[in-house]
Amino acid sequence: METSERLLVRPATQANRFYTGDPRELSDEVDGLLALHRGKAVYRHLAALIVPHAGYYYSGHVAASAYMSIPTDKPYQRIFLLGPSHHEWLDGASVNTEADYYATPLGQVKVDRETARKLTAADGVFSYLPKAHDREHCLEVQLPFLQRRFEHVPPIVPIIISTNDFRQLRRIAEVLKPYFTEDSLFIISSDFSHYPSYDDACEVDALTGQAIESGRVEAFIAAIEKNARSGKRNLATSACGELAIATLMLMMDSNDEVKHLMYQNSGDIEGSDHGRVVGYHAFAIVRKDSPEFALSDEEKQLLKGIALSSIKDSLDGKPITRQSSLTPNLTSKCGAFVSLHKQGRLRGCIGHFGEDVPLHEIVAEMARAAAFEDPRFMPVTVDELADIDIEISVLTPMRRIHSLDEFELHRHGIYIRKGYRSGTFLPQVADEVNWTKEEFVGHCAQDKAGIGWDGWKSAELYVYEAIVF
Repeated sequence: METSERLLVRPATQANRFYTGDPRELSDEVDGLLALHRGKAVYRHLAALIVPHAGYYYSGHVAASAYMSIPTDKPYQRIFLLGPSHHEWLDGASVNTEADYYATPLGQVKVDRETARKLTAADGVFSYLPKAHDREHCLEVQLPFLQRRFEHVPPIVPIIISTNDFRQLRRIAEVLKPYFTEDSLFIISSDFSHYPSYDDACEVDALTGQAIESGRVEAFIAAIEKNARSGKRNLATSACGELAIATLMLMMDSNDEVKHLMYQNSGDIEGSDHGRVVGYHAFAIVRKDSPEFALSDEEKQLLKGIALSSIKDSLDGKPITRQSSLTPNLTSKCGAFVSLHKQGRLRGCIGHFGEDVPLHEIVAEMARAAAFEDPRFMPVTVDELADIDIEISVLTPMRRIHSLDEFELHRHGIYIRKGYRSGTFLPQVADEVNWTKEEFVGHCAQDKAGIGWDGWKSAELYVYEAIVF
């Protein structure tokens, strides 16, 4: 790659230290490590990795298990690299806003300076301390793996974290969370237990690993503290990247699943000392797939019949007819909206999001409510029942989002919640109006949730899909 004098390249300071500086040998070594994990799972919805950063001789096998889980055909827009500071103290996060590229013996990796500078502008907890990056190995050692896994490595955002204040971590996580989306990959660099005996390392690292698998930052911190009190000889830390891991866990939610990929410690390397070791874990954080849910034509017709029967039963003063011999889909627990139209105009619409009641019961109850309890309309009468058309929207489970980049107009409905106020627009609303995404959520926040046009910016946002018939 040709560079001009205006381009700033961070050199490969750790070549011939943590990994070989010979390009051919490095390619062969990394490819060989990756090949050890060929055929293992690749996670389509991979959100983050936790990988070690020791010399490849010791931790390369474990690191490769993580890198082989990356879906390299996925169009990631950027890769965030988070790790600890081994040389310089700082109070917060240092993001490299000045380097245009990071170099390794395999070439140069572009830095996403635009995103880096957005972080420093967003909150003073982010700054740029050159010395925190100049000699730091924890991020650099990840790059050759990325270069051998990707044909073109997405631009990186290099971040070093160091602080004694947990509130600082929360601020860091809050700024990064809008980027914790499908188009970004987060790589967290951390080794685990430092310098206990082999057996003690296995015990300590098991406790730390189980806490990470729980997905709960409180459990992770508690495990670190328990290990510190354990009295294990020579235990300097349970995870040198503790702060970066905690930052990741603060961004995660219930839709994120932690998968443990591999564990070793330096004592597992032939000829290594068992009296003083370092532990290495690899984890993948994967977004859970929404279960595929589809209804047959027969099931759709049966649900429409249930909706109509519910309205008729109410008009006749009868309780809602109980259904029998239903398919598993109709007894599954998911939300639904029932809309009534008369001569093409809305006559009532009521829905329920909760996944706590079987679908057929939700449809029956929402049909009755749409006919008689929608405060915008008079109750439906017997005389007009023949002119009523029923539309049912069966809703997929809601998924929280942190950026409008995750919202697809016409495909997703939006649900906005702030405090005790909430509101929603079904996906098909977008077919009836000519709004942008911003206008769609703005109207929902203002007209449905009652929190003002810009209220969605500080609210919880959820998306869902609808099967409409």
